[in-house]
Formats: sequence, structure tokens, C-alpha cells
Amino acid sequence: MLLSATPPPGPRPAQELRLREEAARHRGLTPPRTHPLASITWLGPAASNPALAYRVTGDRAHLDESRRWIEAVVRLPHWGRAHMPDHDLDAGWLLHHLSLTLRWIGDDLPEEVEAMLRYKLLLQGRRMYEFAVASEGSWWSSSYWQNHNWICHAGLATAGYVLGKEEWTGRAKENLGTVLDLMPPDGSHAEGVVYWRYGVPFLAAHLDLLQEAEGVDWWERGGFLSSTFRYRLHQTAPGFAFNVDHGDCHDRRSGHSAGLYYRLAARYGIAEAQWMGDLASGELLWKEASESGVRPGILPEAYLEYLWYDPSVRAARPTETHAFFPDLGLLAARTGWDDDATLVSFKASPGGGHTAWETSAKHRAERGWETLNQGHHHPDSGSFVLVSQGEFLAVDEGYSNRKQAAHHNLLLVDGQGYADEGRYHVYEGVPYERQARQRDVLADAEGGWAHATAEIAAMYDPGLGVRRLDRTLVFTPSGRLVLLDLAEAEEARAWTFLLQTDRPTEPGPDGSRLIRSGAATALVRRFAPHDASVTCEVTEVEANPTSSTPELRLTRTLHTLRATTARSRDGLFLTALTPGGAPGAEQIACTDGHGVTFAETGESVLLSPAARRIRSPRVSADAAAVLIRAGEEPYVVGCTRLELDGVVLLDAPEPYTGKVG
Repeated sequence: MLLSATPPPGPRPAQELRLREEAARHRGLTPPRTHPLASITWLGPAASNPALAYRVTGDRAHLDESRRWIEAVVRLPHWGRAHMPDHDLDAGWLLHHLSLTLRWIGDDLPEEVEAMLRYKLLLQGRRMYEFAVASEGSWWSSSYWQNHNWICHAGLATAGYVLGKEEWTGRAKENLGTVLDLMPPDGSHAEGVVYWRYGVPFLAAHLDLLQEAEGVDWWERGGFLSSTFRYRLHQTAPGFAFNVDHGDCHDRRSGHSAGLYYRLAARYGIAEAQWMGDLASGELLWKEASESGVRPGILPEAYLEYLWYDPSVRAARPTETHAFFPDLGLLAARTGWDDDATLVSFKASPGGGHTAWETSAKHRAERGWETLNQGHHHPDSGSFVLVSQGEFLAVDEGYSNRKQAAHHNLLLVDGQGYADEGRYHVYEGVPYERQARQRDVLADAEGGWAHATAEIAAMYDPGLGVRRLDRTLVFTPSGRLVLLDLAEAEEARAWTFLLQTDRPTEPGPDGSRLIRSGAATALVRRFAPHDASVTCEVTEVEANPTSSTPELRLTRTLHTLRATTARSRDGLFLTALTPGGAPGAEQIACTDGHGVTFAETGESVLLSPAARRIRSPRVSADAAAVLIRAGEEPYVVGCTRLELDGVVLLDAPEPYTGKVG
């Protein structure tokens, strides 16, 4: 598709219109005569989109426009200025786009322009290739789980195929095979949604090039590409415009790639991806383009939308509401997809996810290589994001250079977050044993329940002597949240519960707190401990999201609700969050375990994640959780025996998770 500029058969009027508009978008701009300090990635598509538009329409105005940008780019002595000139993202982007431009319109360019472009691509490709060889085992050359690796190798591959440099394509192909084998088969991505949409299109482009140039079909290899749309889908906020911002996210708008949606839809027959592509390139396009903090952004992807759109693929609006991605320990559940629906996203895993953590440890031990370069992964295991009524209520920090657990909806021990935090590469050099994980996961779309327990004790300084710090999160079918935090330490510690919001929470007369964002609300009810010290503080987060533009700064102001216990060897927080502000949550009197009921919805949550023994007026169970909704069959987690209202519903030799009855 890419090399031959040949899309799947069938009409594509909307995609052609997008291409023609994008091809003309820069006509009022003057190409730079010297290298700007900021990133120049956008100069590549400034040439390639008009080149493709000329191929499609025959309009020589597009040819002239492409030539204008070609002449400017090839005169720059280096591609990239502020950070790693010729050896990083600027060079990768330009190699990809300018090589395609040469392939598409080289024969129609003046001879001297074509020769100048070819020479420049040979020069820049050689620089990129030599750097990749020299830096093997460090930085992006062998950083298999991140966007720099994918983009730079895809750029090198594109240039290699166009210029006939088999040494380049061979090295890029070997790297691509390794990446596909090592990426998690559940499709999740530790860098977060923004870097998913920035980097994964280049994996797809590389696969496209490989198949067209060599006849090698690796689209099914490893399973990541076939599953990754589902990951992206479940990190979409209700209403589809915004994204859940786990990991480094410049903002909540930067997340859509219509071109990538179309390619995944075409290859795997994913109707929901086709639908999302239509939405992203249509209704959401200009909001995404204007409000996104990621550059070059969605508009330059017009060439991908045109070449990757397959009109024969059926489009269907997403309906799946619950998903769990085990590699990243990511649980996502929602009440629906409409604007006012409620969504929670809850995660816990080792740095980079289980696969990256395990494999990179082997690389370090066996080869002396450092392959886990996860600067965009945060100290956020056990944290969650809550969206409801069209607004973000419990929020994440977004992009950060000095990453801290205190910027997330987490817990502090004696005021301390994770060990070795407060830096960009927050997992670099930490012991292999320092891993978080999820257990006891239930994600049942039919019943509407979601449950998981994040084990995060290992993430804290060993000197604190934390033996247990488990967070259990339950999402009810109506969108209520129940959190149970259980903590144990060798010595008495002060335990602090953190909740991040966009506006200060408002205190209620009964000790509750009201979260307000726009017209949306949620009521926070803390049932334990009763004697916590509660404050609300301002937390400022500042970051530079790209080393290629040193002067760029992102800032976000969080309002942090802090509840701190008296010093004790044991800590326990039992908290309910009710979207809409309804005061319906009440504690259930339990002789064993802990419970919360919501009278308004007839939902009850009973928890005992450690002892697995629940005794209440209605329930006697040996289980991690019993989840009840009036008029429906109950759900259990890790249950061997359940007696409800005097009737034994389950008696099993092995722990069972799911619906009973």
C-alpha cells in the first residue's frame, strides 16, 4: 500500500477530501531556511501529503507544493537540532516521509531536485543506520517497548526499501521481529494512550512496507497488533473524545489516530476500529487537531487515512464495557459509551508491564543490555481514574518529568511514595523484586461488576518495613466505586490516602467530600478510619514533554485530598465514591470483612481480600468478595463457600470467581 500508493479498492471520497485539504494546508507558510530549535517532524508530512495528492489527482499544484518543502528539508545540514541530531525522532520521521515522497513523485521532480533528495536520504539513512549499530544494547536501538525504537527503525526501513539498501532494511526487519515477539499479546502499552497513537502507527507502517516489498506477512506475529485496538478502545472516555491518561499524556485529547484505526480495521476486520476511524477523521478531527498537545498531530495522517481505509469493512459502534489487560494489570469498566456514562480505569504492574520487566531483566543479565527504557511509565500501580457525566472526577497527573506516587490516587507511607521516585526514568536500576501486580480480577460485562486487588507493598522503600499494602477496587453495575486499602508494617507508620481532582473537593457536614467538575459531581464517603486528619492541598506538576523542543513546558494543577491516620502498624481505608453526588452509600455491619451498600441501586459490596472470611447479617462466605445486586444472582471472587439469607449457594473445593447460580 505505502510504497505503491495503492489503497484497497472502492470509493473513498471523505479520505480524498482530507488528503487534498491537508496537501494545501501549508501553502501560506514559508519553509524554514535554517533549522528551527523546535522539532521538525512536521516537515516530512508537509512534503508527503502533497506528493500523494498529486499521485491521486494529477494536480500539479500539489507537485509544486511538495517540491517546495523537499527543497527546504534537504538543505538542512542535520535533521534534529536540540537533541540527538540525525539520530532520533526528527530523522526517523523525515526518513519515512521523504522516502515515500521520492517513491511517489521522484520521476516528476526536476532532475536536480530528485538527485538532491536521493543524496540527502542516503546521507541521513547512513547516519541513522550507523548510530543504530553503534548504540546497540542502549537507548532506542534496543529499546523494544517504546516509540523511539519503532519510529527510527520504520524510517530507516522506508529509506532502505526506496533506495535499495538491504543492509538498512535487514537490520530494521530484525528489530521489528524482536519487537513483535516481545510486545504483550494483550495489546496493552505501558507508555500510555498518547504514545500509543504516536508510535504504533509506525509499527503498522513498517509491517505494510515489509509485506509489500518482501512479501513477508507478520501481522499476526506475537499478537500485539491484532489486540491493541481493544486496549486503545478501553482507554477511551465515554463520549469518545477524550482518553484515560495513564502514563505520560500531554493532555486528555491527544489519543486518536484515524489512519491506524483504519489499518487495524482492514487487516483484522474490526468493525469498531472502522467506526472509530470514521469518528476521528470526521466529527472529532478538528477538536483533536486544535486541542492536542502532541505534534505533528492528527492532521498530517491524511496520507495514512487515504491509503489504509478499506470501504468494504463494516463499521459498528463499540458496545463492550469491561476489559482486563493482564500484562499491564489494567482493569477498565464502564456503564456505557454515552457522554454521561461512568468509567473507571485501574492499573498495577511492574515497570513497563510484566513482559517488558521479565524480558529486560534477562537482557540485562545475559547480554549486559539495557532494553527497558520506560521513561513514560509512572509510579502509579494501584492508582485509578474515574470519569462520569462527561467529566474527569478522580484524575491522573498526565505528563511528568519528576514522577511521584504523590501525583496519583495512591497511598503514602510516612509521607513517602515509591522508592527511587522523583525522576524521569522512575524504574531505571530498581531491583527486579520491586514489582506490583493485580490479583483476584473480575471483569464481567454481563453482570456489570468489576473487581481487582493491586498488591503494591514492594514498591515502597524497604526501610519502611511495609509487609502489605493491598488496594481492592470494586466497580458496581451502576458505576459506584468501593475502595478497600489494607496496610501492614513492621513498625507503626502514618498511612495517607490520596485523591486527585481538578478542583478542590468540598467538605460535607457528615465528613463526606464532594468532587465537582463542570456540572458533574461525585460524593466521597470515607467509612474508615474515623480519626484521620484530612486536608486539601494544591499540587503543581510541570514537565517538558520533548527534548527536541527544550522551551516547551506543560503544567497541570491538581487538588489533592489527603487523609492521614495516626501512626499504627496496621492501616485500613474503606471509601465509597458515588457519581452524581447521591448520598446512598452506607457501611454494612460485618463481624468479619468489610461492606458497603448503596440503597438507591440495591447494590452491596462485601470484601475480605486477605482473610477471605465474610460474615454479615445476610452473608456468610469464605471469599475475597461477594457482590450483590437486588433481584439478580450474586457474584463472588475467590470463593469456596457462599451462604446468602440462610441458603447455601456455593460449596466448592477450589476458589471460584464469577456469577453464582
